[in-house]
Amino acid sequence: MSSALQVIEKAPRAIVPEPVVASAREVAVPPLLLRALRTVALVGWRIFKPAIAFALLLAIWEIAPRIGLVDEVFLPPFSVVAQAFVNLVQSGQMWEHVSTSLTRSASGFSLALVVAIPIGIGIAWYKPVADFLNPILEFFRNTAALALLPVFILILGIGETSKVAVVLYASFFPILLNTITGVRTVDPLLIKSAVSLGFSPLRLFQKVILPAAVPSIFTGVRMAAASSILVLIAAEMVGARAGLGYLITAAQQNFQIPNMYAGILAISILGLTFNGLLVALERRLSRWRTTSGL
Repeated sequence: MSSALQVIEKAPRAIVPEPVVASAREVAVPPLLLRALRTVALVGWRIFKPAIAFALLLAIWEIAPRIGLVDEVFLPPFSVVAQAFVNLVQSGQMWEHVSTSLTRSASGFSLALVVAIPIGIGIAWYKPVADFLNPILEFFRNTAALALLPVFILILGIGETSKVAVVLYASFFPILLNTITGVRTVDPLLIKSAVSLGFSPLRLFQKVILPAAVPSIFTGVRMAAASSILVLIAAEMVGARAGLGYLITAAQQNFQIPNMYAGILAISILGLTFNGLLVALERRLSRWRTTSGL
């Protein structure tokens, strides 16, 4: 018995492998890689953040009518509206209405640009011009464009001219007022420096006044672009046979509710496209502000 115990005591112990612990230097991620990952995540978040907000909005729009939160007859699910939008595009009706509205809006908006910017510069630069024009401009500035639509129809008829005129009127004042503000708020030090360098009035305007006033002018241009679309849609609802305003009104009267929402979606897409183009143009013309760190 004693000999057996001695054999057990002398038996070799089993070797238990020790866990392998990696050193901190081996598992540590290089700081450069961490910084790159963080930058990629930040850029991805900036790109996809608006998309996430839109996705949430569309999801609510899709789900709310289906679960009975709103009446499906008056607010169809987004998928139904999207299908109506596609049908209008495939049949060619959407392009017909969009091109009609675009032609009217672009005509009135371009005329407003051509007229309002020179008048704004004249009012801001020459006091006699400001004294002469200010009273009548103040009078019309406080008159809503849609209030004058019946007057335009009576004078110019129910055709295209009255609609272009109401867009011109609505776009004129935002461009005019922001042009005046932009020219009047140019830094006097810049003007004095240019004059001391011997700039002629024309060169002073070309090299100092106009570039400094561009941001304010573009603010007015963007406001005018939004106004031109809104006023045009309202004008097309009154007397038109084509255009997005006509599409929305006709669809609502014929109880084609998905088509009505498709027309509203087209207006939103048109407005976003207009604004994006103007912002890109403003950045191109105001690159000096970015380079100077303003």
